[in-house]
Amino acid sequence: MTNARVVSKCCSAWSAVLFLFCAAAPARAQVVSVVSNESYADFTVFLVSNEAYADLLVYKESSPNFASGNKGWWYFEKTPSFAKKKIFFASNEAFADLKIYYVSSSNFAGWKNPKKKALLD
Repeated sequence: MTNARVVSKCCSAWSAVLFLFCAAAPARAQVVSVVSNESYADFTVFLVSNEAYADLLVYKESSPNFASGNKGWWYFEKTPSFAKKKIFFASNEAFADLKIYYVSSSNFAGWKNPKKKALLD
């Protein structure tokens, strides 16, 4: 077997491993940043006072490594350019695209209104 064939087989094997690793890695869709101008936001959010009125129950993560998927675990990034989504907190519920409620445990986080899930995909 020539060196070129050995290198080619080795590269294709590593490509397959790399593909599987990337496919299994969680998406970091829940890293959000709060912006001060609504026109810079991907969507608007309103913080409700009772979880019964929320579309999404949000758990605030302390690290972006745990804020993965679309399950309500949010990490608040200070720099908007590093965030996956930029949000603006509306002062009135009627102007919000998404109503959220903060929960104290990640076990309680999740979607109550799955129709709004596309906002964070």
